[in-house]
Amino acid sequence: MAEETGLFVGAAGEARIELNLRRANRHGLIAGATGTGKTVTLQGLAEGFSAAGVPVFVADVKGDLGGLGMAGSPLAKPHAAFAARAEAIGDSDWKYQAMPVQLWDLFGEQGHPIRATVSEMGPLLLARLMDLNEVQEGVLTIAFHVADAEGLLLLDLDDLQAMLAHCAERGDELSTTYGNVSKQSVGAIQRQLLQLRSQGGGHFFGEPALSIQDFLAHDDSGRGVINILAADKLMASPRLYASFLLWLLSELFETLPEIGDPDKPVLVFFFDEAHLLFDDAPKALLEKIEQVVRLIRSKGVGVYFVTQNPIDIPEDVAAQLGNRVQHALRAFTPRDQKAIRAAAETFRASPGLDVATTITELAVGEALVSLLQADGSPAPVSRTLIRPPASRVGPLAADERKILVETDAVGASYDTAIDRESAEELLAAKRAEASAAAAEAQARDAAEKAAAAQAKEDARRAKEEERARIAAEREAANNPLNRAIRSATRSASSAAGRAVANEVSKAVFGSKGGGGVLGQVVRGVLGGLFRG
Repeated sequence: MAEETGLFVGAAGEARIELNLRRANRHGLIAGATGTGKTVTLQGLAEGFSAAGVPVFVADVKGDLGGLGMAGSPLAKPHAAFAARAEAIGDSDWKYQAMPVQLWDLFGEQGHPIRATVSEMGPLLLARLMDLNEVQEGVLTIAFHVADAEGLLLLDLDDLQAMLAHCAERGDELSTTYGNVSKQSVGAIQRQLLQLRSQGGGHFFGEPALSIQDFLAHDDSGRGVINILAADKLMASPRLYASFLLWLLSELFETLPEIGDPDKPVLVFFFDEAHLLFDDAPKALLEKIEQVVRLIRSKGVGVYFVTQNPIDIPEDVAAQLGNRVQHALRAFTPRDQKAIRAAAETFRASPGLDVATTITELAVGEALVSLLQADGSPAPVSRTLIRPPASRVGPLAADERKILVETDAVGASYDTAIDRESAEELLAAKRAEASAAAAEAQARDAAEKAAAAQAKEDARRAKEEERARIAAEREAANNPLNRAIRSATRSASSAAGRAVANEVSKAVFGSKGGGGVLGQVVRGVLGGLFRG
């Protein structure tokens, strides 16, 4: 299937057309109208890379690439014709066989979940993904910096949203150190995160995060594992799809070492229905994709875009695609005619071949092919009968998919989500602690106020009671009956006193004369005592 330096693509008459493995990291394009054989070509190339020991990643948009994990059968269409085509192009090694596959799904429904943490994505990629302006990107960067400084892990969207709300609450404090953190900017970012969440971002951001090494695996016989991402549902969430692909390419770029042009790629990507990746994408995101595609080849990674129309690919990206396979296009509309002219102009001319006319005449399974040669220059375009795949062309049954998922090398390592204590939980705990402290302080303050109020009330009541007692005494003193009784008592006391005094005086000084002056004094003193 793959020779020492070349991957067999097909035959142009008697000529064998091969993709030079040393130039396979220079990226490529597979284009053509619906039903002309693009997906079959993609599948055949993926098999070839796998057989050459190159791991493959493919986004399965239509849901029919899972068949790579099962052998084709001569009893099923279109496999019955594939053996004849293999014989026609002289591929004596061709036989029906299954390829080693790993099935993935961001939603965890048709394969192993794929996750990345918010921290791994980083503020720059997130800002470009959400099309934030410069001010909003700055606020997002501040949130990441504060989280890092305070040991707050940003793992999922809940963490990031909690962190942004925390920064908004501390806006005045943070602004003096990092620059303005306005609630308006935070609100704008939160709305973009809500849109990302509505497209399923909650499934992608979290743990356990994908290890890139699991995309670079080989089976026991040395064949590269083909990683198939279920993208049929994912395509309804273009922002999430772009997030994942951009993160994956960026992660590979940051993780893999610089190796220039290796003997064969470290990994090859196929993006089926690539126009969906670029439709309505923010300009900053397109620039980032173009940058990654341009630079990642030095890491030994090849990227191949599969699309209906070559003009679907932005010019800056298309300029990086050195290996080209063009299936038939139909000239029904002015746009179709423009696409044909654009496709024809990208090929190196071949004597006697009218490229623009031939594009409209190609049969299913045929393509115009121009691949990079050993010196890096494009080969002249040739009309090629494409090598057929040996695996099944078509989707997997549910039970087949289940078996492949359960028996691959990844196992269950990604199947159960992990929810570690991170920014959301830590900030919630801090808020709860602050709330409890505030409630305790409020209760203590209320108790102190209540005690002070009670003491004041007790003092007031004591004063009132004292006033009442004094008033009662005064009122009693001024009562006519009481005054009469006191007067009578004083009179009686006075008379009694005088009588006592007289008796004492007589007893002391004798009955006569009353003791003179001294007797009078004694009687006066004793009389005063009784009156008192």
